[in-house]
Amino acid sequence: MQSLKRVLLPVRFRPQLPAGQDAAFEAAGRVPPTGTGMRLEGLSRLKQSPKKSDPAPSRLSYRMQRWMLTPGIRLGMRIGVPFCLVFALGSGFLASEKRRDALNAFVADVRASIQERPEFMVKLMAIDGAGTNLAEDIREVVPLDFPVSSFDLDVEQIRQVIIGLDPVKSATVRIRPGGVLQVDVVERQPAVTWRTRGGLEMLDETGAHVDDLARRAERPDLPLIVGEGADKHVAEALRLIRAARPLGERMRGLVRIGERRWDVVLDRGQRILLPTERPVQALERVLAVNEVQELLERGVADIDMRLGARPTIKMTEAAATEWWRVRSTSGNGQ
Repeated sequence: MQSLKRVLLPVRFRPQLPAGQDAAFEAAGRVPPTGTGMRLEGLSRLKQSPKKSDPAPSRLSYRMQRWMLTPGIRLGMRIGVPFCLVFALGSGFLASEKRRDALNAFVADVRASIQERPEFMVKLMAIDGAGTNLAEDIREVVPLDFPVSSFDLDVEQIRQVIIGLDPVKSATVRIRPGGVLQVDVVERQPAVTWRTRGGLEMLDETGAHVDDLARRAERPDLPLIVGEGADKHVAEALRLIRAARPLGERMRGLVRIGERRWDVVLDRGQRILLPTERPVQALERVLAVNEVQELLERGVADIDMRLGARPTIKMTEAAATEWWRVRSTSGNGQ
């Protein structure tokens, strides 16, 4: 009975397959002939997939990227490379002499067309603040052929030439609308007349030369100074002249002695010899004594104040003779 079950059991539970499938299943147990076979769909899944590429850059690529991120390299790529390219193209273009000449001619034509426009042309020069003679001198030292382009005028150079003239104290030069070269001059005002071996000169308060004088009578209102080096001490001479105002018209002038000190020259041949140091104070002492005792109204030739502790008076010859006569008379008891 058990043996019968062993035989029938596989038959009872054997699956019922279609004839075509059963045939195919049976055929699967046999070895297929060479060159033939059944393709299994899962075979491709059992094959090893290809290796994927690493997304990380290589060491050389990484270093190149880091190098390109350097600020200096980025600046060079943004500015240096275009500059070198433009420089190379410009050098190649200017390598030809004909092209250079053509470029220079083009630039000159463009510049001339701009500079010679009517609104940039200067037609005349106006001078204010200067006398007739000084204005003529300015026009002589600044020879301009009008009309001239304002681009061709060096205003500062013109100003330097003008202030180089002796009578000019200061000057400003500008171009006014309407094509006018405006020159404003501050003329030096003469303060004293300086007599030299070469003639008469007018000096301002700083000792700068203003103009020449043909005769003293042309400017009698100016005080007179004489002597070598007097022009270098005009400021001190003016202080002495102001201090000597109480003398009025009796004062004739100042004489510079040895380029060290001053003598005050009065009428009647009188002189006041002043010291080197503090001459104004010495003159004021003499004027104070003269106001009290009328010293200068007597027969005095010179008053020597060079030694402040011991002033000396030199009498005239007539006054000395009279003094000896009076003394001799007094000595005889008459």
